[in-house]
Amino acid sequence: VQLQASGGGLVQAGGSLRLSCEISGLSLHYYAIAWFRRAPGKEREGVSCIAPSNGGTYHVDSVKGRFTIARDNAKNMAYLQMDSLKPEDTARYYCTAELAPCSQLLNGYIRPSSWGQGTQVTVSS
Repeated sequence: VQLQASGGGLVQAGGSLRLSCEISGLSLHYYAIAWFRRAPGKEREGVSCIAPSNGGTYHVDSVKGRFTIARDNAKNMAYLQMDSLKPEDTARYYCTAELAPCSQLLNGYIRPSSWGQGTQVTVSS
């Protein structure tokens, strides 16, 4: 599987960014898609996830109401719309696709097998 995240950049606090993830090498219909991030000096954490079947979405508390995750199976793409960005959102963001429940991906019970290069998001205060 190949994961190509893009769309990161430098933005002021309160601004927005839309990350894209191109996924190849698998049939996306059966996979949960999740976004993770790693801030300098911190562990990688799950941020948002979208289920394969009903498209249910899950977010960690720190981004609820600000981030929106979406998927387009026909295009093998996933997206993370990030609004009202805060300096603490600064991190490298990674997308992943796994045959696993979103809850177990976000809580770290299941560790994704592939990460890709990620895309850097920097939010200035």
